Amino acid sequence: MLDVPARFRRLAWRTVIGKSPRSVAGQVFLLQVALVVLLVLCAVLALVLQSKHDTSTEARRRSIAVAQTFAHAPGVLQALRLPDPSKVLQPRTEAMRKAAHVDFIVVMDTHGIRYTHPIPSRIGQRFVGTIGPSLAGKVYTESVHGPLGHEVQATVPIDDTHGKVVALVSAGLKVKNVTSALNRQLRIILAAGGTALMLSTGGTALVGRRLRRQTHSLAPDEMTRMYEHHDTVLHSVREGVLIIDADGRLLLANDEARRLLDLPPDAEGRTVRELPDLEPATVELLVTGREASDEVHLAKGRLLAVNQRPTDRAGCPRGTVVTLRDSTELQAVSGRAEAARERLDLLYDAGLRVGSTLDVVRTADELARIAVPRFADFVTVDLADAVLHGEEPAPTATDMRRVAVCGIRDDHPLYERGRLIDFVPSSPQARGYGAGRSELVDLPAEADWRAQDPERARQILDYGIHSHITAPIRAGGVVLGMVNFWRADREPFDAEELSLAEELVARAAVSIDNARRYTREHALAVTLQRSLLPRALPEQTALDVAYRYLPAQSGVSGDWFDVIPLPGGRVALVVGDVVGHGLHAAATMGRLRTAVHNFSTLDLPPDELLHHLDDLVGRIDQDEVSPERAGEIVGATCLYAIYDPVTRRCAMARAGHLAPALVHPDGSVTFPDLPAGPPLGLGGMPFQTAELELAEGSQLVLYTDGLVEDRTRDLDEGLELLRQALAGHPGRSPEESCQAVLEQLLPERPRDDVALLVARTRALRADQVADWDVPRDPAAVSGMRGAVSAQLEEWGLSELGFGMELVLSELITNAIRYGSDPIHVRLIHDRTLICEVSDGSCTSPHLRYAATTDEGGRGLFLVSQLTERWGTRYTPQGKVIWAELTVPDLTALLGD
Repeated sequence: MLDVPARFRRLAWRTVIGKSPRSVAGQVFLLQVALVVLLVLCAVLALVLQSKHDTSTEARRRSIAVAQTFAHAPGVLQALRLPDPSKVLQPRTEAMRKAAHVDFIVVMDTHGIRYTHPIPSRIGQRFVGTIGPSLAGKVYTESVHGPLGHEVQATVPIDDTHGKVVALVSAGLKVKNVTSALNRQLRIILAAGGTALMLSTGGTALVGRRLRRQTHSLAPDEMTRMYEHHDTVLHSVREGVLIIDADGRLLLANDEARRLLDLPPDAEGRTVRELPDLEPATVELLVTGREASDEVHLAKGRLLAVNQRPTDRAGCPRGTVVTLRDSTELQAVSGRAEAARERLDLLYDAGLRVGSTLDVVRTADELARIAVPRFADFVTVDLADAVLHGEEPAPTATDMRRVAVCGIRDDHPLYERGRLIDFVPSSPQARGYGAGRSELVDLPAEADWRAQDPERARQILDYGIHSHITAPIRAGGVVLGMVNFWRADREPFDAEELSLAEELVARAAVSIDNARRYTREHALAVTLQRSLLPRALPEQTALDVAYRYLPAQSGVSGDWFDVIPLPGGRVALVVGDVVGHGLHAAATMGRLRTAVHNFSTLDLPPDELLHHLDDLVGRIDQDEVSPERAGEIVGATCLYAIYDPVTRRCAMARAGHLAPALVHPDGSVTFPDLPAGPPLGLGGMPFQTAELELAEGSQLVLYTDGLVEDRTRDLDEGLELLRQALAGHPGRSPEESCQAVLEQLLPERPRDDVALLVARTRALRADQVADWDVPRDPAAVSGMRGAVSAQLEEWGLSELGFGMELVLSELITNAIRYGSDPIHVRLIHDRTLICEVSDGSCTSPHLRYAATTDEGGRGLFLVSQLTERWGTRYTPQGKVIWAELTVPDLTALLGD
């Protein structure tokens, strides 16, 4: 009696699974039930974890939201300023706590003393939690054990109108309230999981019973019918099937396999090696029994895709199953698809690689290189010579310049790169250029193309080049040139490849036309900029000067330099750089250069000249404000130096510019510590002048930032390279120094403009300068005339004595009458004869035209008539009035 329930349970279990659990259907059923149980448990665990995370996150989010809402609520700041904030805040926090469904809202001061609490007795006590992050302006959440128990709370700051934290608000929930919600959700989750498990188990049982019926309950006629169907399908499919045993004997071959391999009727039962007309590679594959996947084999003129797998993996007898598929047409289609893919790849690569720069020749070379050897064996590009200069091309194919040649070999007989070609009208290039269409030429069969150069045509044919495509480079309805594709070691071009050549050239034509237009605009900008720069250096003897100016690779900027002779044999050196590129920068540079020339005529010290230049740049910014130039500010840097060959002193000042390099006579190089002023246009900061005494033969090197700055190196590295390029060559001329610096520091195509000025100092000999102190006595004028006449006699300039005596008498008389002590006279024998009279006053004489009845006022008029030029310059000690007379024999001065 005790075994009845157990036997009933076993009977019910067998009823569910159909047979003993050891049967295949029973094992499948148990496996499926186990998987369902595992999946349900995993789902329940994931839902529990997700629910717990979501609940905790919701608690923190609600706490933060409530705390932030109350912190920013109207009237909170006013209540905090009251003598008793709790009286106002306590009822408001309790009302909001109940409305927001949180357990507490606590308002506290910055020391953590509570103003409010759900338990009124806790008011005035210290808050339980961390307030440091909130005092720093942050929102802080935490889990603590407070007066209400284990709590999740968020603390936020209350800021006044100035952003200062004046109080804190904390809101939160008790953990038990959070976990109670989780427990309610967990019961729902477990109930849903159990229901899902029951449904899944029932479904799995039904599937197991259906599997059992389909495998073990088949009647004999049903099995026979199944095999008949199998045999029908086997011999009807359009795929050959072979079954070969372990001894290499053919056991089965369906109808498609017999057709593909042309097997005899008695093939089954024979070994593979006995089958007639099989390719050796195919026999070797079938005999060895190795695995194969879509191997292509030749059989009776067909290309067969062969797959072979062993048959002993499921306990069956050893052998192999082979499938055969006729892929002859598929291979042809695949070949065409592969060719189409390669052409698309070529066009795609051409779009990426052709036109990487705005250079016509480089763009043509990129087109030639992308097509060799993927499309042609040789490619040549011929452009109208005018296109290379940015101009419009000629209407005929004359004056064509070969700008690119690329091939699989270098010994080809085609015209070389750089050659100027005039194509005859019968040539394919001339016809295509004139009509604007491509031509496909079979070179051995056609004769018109040979008229261009019969001897070279013979060499081309002897070389093996047999097919040619010439395609015009068309852009905007204008033909810019021709691209020639040549083949020698592959099949001739066809009509599809002619279309490909046209598409390839069409994509490159846009880049070539853009490069042509850029070349034209760049040439115009460079021409404008060069017209604003010095075309030749002025004559002077104080410095031996050499210079270089290199425009940038793309666009022009505002780099400039100047050499300006000054009175007294002095020379001013200027180097500057306007911020930005383009015509606006070049035009601004021209304005600044003109301004420097004008300011230099006033003979201002370097710092004062830069101050006037700074005011000018500021006015340019104010006067040129327009909507299209909104936000654009003119900025510039400048270095201005004045060298005096008499004293060998050089005064310099700079406005945001790099300090010059100084090459000493011994070959060492230093960078003088020159005070750095702000760039021009900023205003508000003074400029400072520094003076250096330069030994004769020193070289002063002025430059713009484009020489030493580059993306690949920092400024210090560039300055070190400049020092290395200049050091160790004391006897090198300025011209040689310029060339050496450019070769060592600059790439072939600089990205920024470069201005370089190298000046070697000279000094006037002591016998070329004579000076005297003059007492403040009108009687001293006569003595000075005699002294000057004697000095001119010594210099061999006695023919200038009369004029110089008149000039000197007038200037000394004015200094004695209107000036102040000390009065000094200096004569300088340079390219001109210079007379300088200095005194201690700052009053300047003015030239005027005296009336007929006036007794005086004609002195400066006589000075202006007798001298080449004259003027006044101011010094810290007073003023200097100078005058220059032309020396009749300059070669005598420079003969040594």
